[in-house]
Amino acid sequence: MKPSLIVFLAVAAAAAQPKSVFIITDAEGVGGVCRQEQTEPKDPEMRQLLTGEINAAVAGFFDGGASEVFVWDGHDGSATLSTLTIDPRARLIMGGLPVNMLMERHYSAAAFVGQHARANTPGGVMAHSYSSLGIQNIIMNGKPVGEIETRTALAGWFGTPVIFLSGDQAAAQQLRDIDPGVETAVVKEGIDNYTCISLSAESARNLIRARAAASMAKIAAIRPYRIDGPVSIEVEYTSRNALTPDAALRPGAQVLDARTVRYSGRDFLEAWQRSRL
Repeated sequence: MKPSLIVFLAVAAAAAQPKSVFIITDAEGVGGVCRQEQTEPKDPEMRQLLTGEINAAVAGFFDGGASEVFVWDGHDGSATLSTLTIDPRARLIMGGLPVNMLMERHYSAAAFVGQHARANTPGGVMAHSYSSLGIQNIIMNGKPVGEIETRTALAGWFGTPVIFLSGDQAAAQQLRDIDPGVETAVVKEGIDNYTCISLSAESARNLIRARAAASMAKIAAIRPYRIDGPVSIEVEYTSRNALTPDAALRPGAQVLDARTVRYSGRDFLEAWQRSRL
């Protein structure tokens, strides 16, 4: 058999393999969402804007060759999205996920829609790390992190690359810093925490669909982001969430002060599971 034919058959076989995409959603990174009151899970405008962007991403992934798309309702208690309005080709995951976020199912790729930057990011729209009310900062191996870095590392631990992010300019840059080949759809530019310059809903959806479709071709090229051990994850809570006396009893925990606890593990997964973020 000729080498060129072998290469063609290998490419064709790879293209024929089922490709599943796991979408992690949030609200603060959605185009047109720039004020805190807009992020309430039942806010009708926000739900419409978020659902429109999610459905654009779902359409894009299917345009690019996805065989399955799973959408996790990841904003504020998983009470934002509805099976009435989600793209009928997608499957909606509702409720709080276990610590591994179902990544042990080994999706072909993961993606973020409506993602915000980590806490204390200049120009980040409503930037925070996991909880704007409960957590001040998260430090992993001496560097500040948020949902983008830790969830990309979790996906990477299970061999899943993150191929796409839609959100504000600061969030897109933070993912590109650790995942240079990723496709991003920047739907707004943050001026400060509650001020932004946003695309229209239609323009944002068109951009998201195009970039999501393009990202599917990168699944084989983007290496999963993996952090080997040892790993420490330091969580500084806000003053309203000062640590309880039993904080030091959790495995791998070291209390640093009244609001800060460090979790250590022999590798990322152990530190992550101990922190239970």
